[in-house]
Formats: sequence, structure tokens, C-alpha cells
Amino acid sequence: MKHFIIGTAGHIDHGKTTLIKALTGRETDRLKEEKERGISIDLGFTFFDLPSGKRAGIVDVPGHEKFIKNMLAGTVGMDIVLLVIAADEGVMPQTVEHLAILDLLGVKKGFVVLTKTDLVEEEWLKLVIEDTRENLKGTFLEKSPIIPVSSTKKTGIKEAIKLIDEMADEVEERDIKDMPRLPVDRVFSISGFGTVVTGTLISGTFQIGDEVQIFPGNKIGRIRNLQVHDKDNKKAYSGQRVAINIAGLKKADINRGDVIAPADSMKDTMMLDVSMRLLNSIPRPIKNRTRLRLYVGTKEVLCRIVLLDKEELTPGESAYAQLRLEERVVAKRGDKFVLRYYSPMFTIGGGEILEANPTKKKRYDERALEELKIKDKGDYSDIIERIILDKSFEFPTLKDISVYTVKPEDRIEREIEKLKEKNKVVVFKLSKDMHVIHIDYFNKIKDEILKELKIFHSNYPLRSGMQKEELRVKYIKGARAKVADNFIDLLEKEEYIKQENENVRLKGFKVEYIEKQLEIKKFLLDKFDNSGLLPLNKEKVFHDMIYSVNEAEQVFTSLVDEKLLIKLKEDIYIKREIYEEAADIVKKYIKENKYITVGQCRDLLDTNRKVSIALLEYLDYEKITKRVKDKRYLLN
Repeated sequence: MKHFIIGTAGHIDHGKTTLIKALTGRETDRLKEEKERGISIDLGFTFFDLPSGKRAGIVDVPGHEKFIKNMLAGTVGMDIVLLVIAADEGVMPQTVEHLAILDLLGVKKGFVVLTKTDLVEEEWLKLVIEDTRENLKGTFLEKSPIIPVSSTKKTGIKEAIKLIDEMADEVEERDIKDMPRLPVDRVFSISGFGTVVTGTLISGTFQIGDEVQIFPGNKIGRIRNLQVHDKDNKKAYSGQRVAINIAGLKKADINRGDVIAPADSMKDTMMLDVSMRLLNSIPRPIKNRTRLRLYVGTKEVLCRIVLLDKEELTPGESAYAQLRLEERVVAKRGDKFVLRYYSPMFTIGGGEILEANPTKKKRYDERALEELKIKDKGDYSDIIERIILDKSFEFPTLKDISVYTVKPEDRIEREIEKLKEKNKVVVFKLSKDMHVIHIDYFNKIKDEILKELKIFHSNYPLRSGMQKEELRVKYIKGARAKVADNFIDLLEKEEYIKQENENVRLKGFKVEYIEKQLEIKKFLLDKFDNSGLLPLNKEKVFHDMIYSVNEAEQVFTSLVDEKLLIKLKEDIYIKREIYEEAADIVKKYIKENKYITVGQCRDLLDTNRKVSIALLEYLDYEKITKRVKDKRYLLN
């Protein structure tokens, strides 16, 4: 079933609230002050049963310029707008500003209702209609019908209802499978129930029992009850006005402008990349870093505009910009926004969010501008690809990209599979998570690693390779250890590198000794062979040699790399064959006696306590044994 929202707009005292009462039979002014003064101060809400059986939500916005902030909060999710103009006054300042706001927010359907027609003559009415037509030029209402009505005498009301019903058939279906989001426009508490928020569910669905989070922030609650059009519902759909009773949260935890969404589904931000345009009617250009008021969703926040490719923006001109905010918000790519001057407060322009979680951009950066053009004009797959490229340094998960785009994970996964087929991305699948990076980023890191290894082999020709951990820390630091290992494994699979004993080398590289180095190698291995399991002072061995210490150190390091010498501790090295023999003796002893102690190991191997401790700790490290208090047990 299609769900949609009807909204009003127009100047103060032009009869918006009275019109809604004539259409629906219900009053939307709820505040005592509103009823006493006869004007709407805050948003009013009701519903409307159309002749075709469709039920619409209705939002009545205030017309006074002082309450534009409230008006903007009410425009969220509007599908059909009734621009209300009083026939006795015609187009007024707030008529023009409301129309500009609706245009900036991308409202596509609506018509003009000329109210109070019973107060004017026919000739005057024709003049007002003509003037209205002139003011509608260049807006989404340019070719819309103009319906004269009298809300008190009920003339023209049937025509207005008929037109609303016809337009309702043309309203686009909302994606109920999208990530649910409800920008809050009211929050209050009810005795015996607790905290209640209201708003237009602009995407997805909510149902009783859902865990939700208040964004921005980290407060979590659960949906206790849902109401749609004053009736309890188990489920609410996008396009409906919804009241949510949230368990676990106080009224003070939520404010107008916050967004209700599933836990961990969004990420707050202090910057927004946008495509924007200024209204033709504003009196002066906007300079770079001008302080402005931003309205996105039901939120108002102060910001500075950073123009990315010019020094100022003239009336009617469009540009890419980055908004630097003074407090955190949450948004989604494609959300519309409005900008007003900080002071004096009037609407100057607006546009569309291209990236809700951007990195800080430099002005006149061609790469940054190209990125924004793709996000502005590209198709959905292009946009996902660009986001992956931007975030590759983080090695984002499927969940991360879902949060950045505010799109369900299954939809993102389908796009990633398409990009993978086109060789645009590299995917690392772990047991629980899927990480993805762009192929350009993969190639960049690959080239850096290969260059590093080439330099390493040149500087250390007797080293079997560079330590894997060093490469991880230097080049793949944005990834979890297992993902970084998968990255290196992929380089090996594609035959760029070879891994051995936690060392990484270029494919085809091998250690080659010259004659003198072979002599040093034999000398060192013989020395450690003769020392057995007794500590041998490395420096003393070097001192006794006829070769230079530097030459001996290079060969010694190579022997350790190749595991021909095993490093038990910083100052304890033994020959590999001796270590393997000792390890076999210890394993056999434990099999026969269940465990071994340091003292038993010392006596068994006829060595000293220092070497016994070092050997057993190394066996622990290799996951051959496990220490429990002062005893070692076999792990397998």
C-alpha cells in the first residue's frame, strides 16, 4: 500500500490551518498560544482519508518568518504540497520563501490553493491568479493548477480533494527495504508510557521490538509501541507519520533534529560534501568561509561554507562545497538541505548531500572535484566504487560501507560483487566480515611493498627477507592483522612475493653467499654445533674470528633468518638440528610423564636453568607446549 505525506506552505494568516480543517474536519493547532493568537507556531499533524480510500498524513507548517526553523522541520518527507495564498493579500514574502525552500528540497508535486476567495471580488481574484502565475515561473509549481477556495463556506474544497486524490496516484513508491530513518520533529513524554517521538518515516520500516539508536550520539532504546494516524500498529512504513514510544530513553535524551535509526547504522559527521545553488533573488554573493545556518532533515546547525573551486558564489550560481559544521549531524548521500544566512536570517540556497562522511578537502584540488562530480552525476555503482576508493585506507567492511551510504548490507554486497566482476575492487572474506578495497589502492600498496623489498634486498643481500610484521605496520596499518595477512597472501598467490618463516621476499630472490661468506657461515655453524645447548657468547665468537665483525654479523643474521640458527632469547642461539633434537626429547618426556618442569628439563638435557627456561618458553611460543603454573603440558 502506498503511503504519502501532504504538507502546507505559505505566508502567515493565509488560512493553512483552516484549510486543513475544511479538508479533514480536524484541527492541527494544539498549543494554547496558537489557539489564543490564531496563528500556527509549531508543526501541526493530522491525517486525511481520501475518497479513493487512501489515507495520507498531513503536516501543517507555521507561516511566520520567526518560525521558519519549524517550517523547515515540517517539510521532511512531504510528497504533495499545498501552497496556500490568501486571495485578499496575494503573494507575500513568506509565500516566496516557502516556495523557494520547497523547490530546494526537491518537492515534485503540489498545487496552489487560493483561500479567502469569499472576501474578494471576481476581478481582484483574476489579478491575484495572474500575479501568482508570474511568481511560480521557474519553480516546480510553474504549471500546477490554482484552486480558489473558501474554507469557511466550503467552496472549492471538493475540487481540492479530488486533485489531491489524483496526485496521490502519481506519488512514487518509497523503498520499504531501505535503511529505516525517522528525523525527529517532536519529543514528549506521556505518563505511564514514557518517551514518545514523532516524525515522518522517510525510508524503510520499523516494528515493535526493534532496537534503535538516537543519532548523533550513542543512546540505545527499543520500540515499545508504534502509532500511525492515532492508531496502534505493529509496523510502520516509509511515507507515514509515525509516533514511536521508546523504552529505555528519557525525554531529555532526544531532541528535535535527532534521527531514529537501527543501532550502528549511521555515522555522525562534522563535515558534508555538497552540490548546491544560490537563489537568484538573494542580494549579494556568498564568500568562501561565510558562516551560515544549515537545515538538513529536522536539524538546524551552524556551519562555514568552504567553496572548493571559487572565491565567491553569485546569486543563481551552482558549486561544489564542503560544509564545516559546528556540531555533529547524521545524513545520507542524496539528502536535500537548505542554507540561510546566519544573520539576518533568510534563505539563500540549498542543494544535495554528495558525501555524508567525507575527509577534509583542499580547495582547488582537481582530484577532489572529480570525485564530487562522480558522486553527483554517476550511477549507483560508480558512487559505491568511489566511496570504496575514498575509504580503502581503512580496509572497510561491508557494514562500514553500509553505514557510510545508509543502505542495507545486502544491497551493498550486490554492488560489490558487480565491481569485483569488473576487477574494480579486491575483497577479503574472513569468517565473520567481508573487507573490500579498491583495485587502485591495492596496486598502490602492492607497488610500495615491492619497491621496499627491492631496496631491502639491495641493502641486505644475505637476509632471506623482510619481516612480515614490519610490512604490515608500514603499509597495511589500516587493516586488522588477519586482513593484512590476507593482503600479503594475495601478493604471494599472484606471484609477486614469497613468504617463509614470517619473512617476505621478492619472488625469485634467494640468498647467495660469496666465497668469504661461505667460510664465515661454516665457521659459525661449527662453533654453535660444538656449543650444543650451552650458551655461546656471540660477540666473543666474532672477536675470535679473522673476519670483520660487520661481515660476521651479516652472515649471522642470515643464518637466523634461514632458521639455521634458532633464537631462543636475545642472547641465546642454538643450531637448528640441536633445537629439534632437544624439542623431541622434551616432547617424548612429557608424553611419558604428562608434564615437565624447568628443573626436569635442565637435568634431562644436561644444560643450565637459563637455557631450559628459554627453550621451554620458545616451545610455548611455537604452540608445542602450554605452561600451567610451573609445569609444561603438550598442546597436541
